[in-house]
Amino acid sequence: MSETKLREDICRFGRSLFERGLTPGSSGNVSVRLDDGGWLVTPTNASLGFLDPARLSRLDALGRLVSGDAPTKEIPLHSALYETRGAARAIVHLHSTHAVALTMLPEIDPRAALPPMTPYYLMRAGQTALLPYFRPGDPAVADAIRGLAGRYSSVLLANHGPVVAGDTLEAAVFATEELEETARLYLLLRGLNPRYLSPAQVEDLVRVFGLTLPAHDPDEGHSHGGQPHHP
Repeated sequence: MSETKLREDICRFGRSLFERGLTPGSSGNVSVRLDDGGWLVTPTNASLGFLDPARLSRLDALGRLVSGDAPTKEIPLHSALYETRGAARAIVHLHSTHAVALTMLPEIDPRAALPPMTPYYLMRAGQTALLPYFRPGDPAVADAIRGLAGRYSSVLLANHGPVVAGDTLEAAVFATEELEETARLYLLLRGLNPRYLSPAQVEDLVRVFGLTLPAHDPDEGHSHGGQPHHP
């Protein structure tokens, strides 16, 4: 895909995310990795709803600004996720309401922030890791992401928001939306003892769709509201 088309797609998807209230004000950022190893990334303090294709930040393979406005200060988290997720070609980071709210709950398991509630959550986002709080732009977040060793394509930053990688920009956007909707479902059903997908149902999805999910024993560590992830 041409760089011109990618620039247009970043602006188109950014406006869609903004107009549906998934990242307010000038929050959130999007990047796409180019064939030469460089990136296109949204500028610092730019609203995703009002991006200009010509002003997107163009970085070289070493992360140096080549053209456009100054890039988002969240470059470290994008860089670390690309480094550890070799197949990733796009990353979306939002401040979406329900995903942020989820990170503040005491029962959330950092190895699997959400239970297997729907097939499309697993198919698009996989399991989601929860990282502790880091100041926005803190380079230390990169080390935390590297510590996940590429096992997760979707990550939640505590009190901050989701960071999701995909093999295309569209895939990253759709996975981020699925993560937000699953977080919303979790909050709606919290305390109501909902029925999650069974281990057999999860295994069927893994087999049929070729999913790769991080190994996780739901009986260890935290649980969701006192119940295991796979009842």
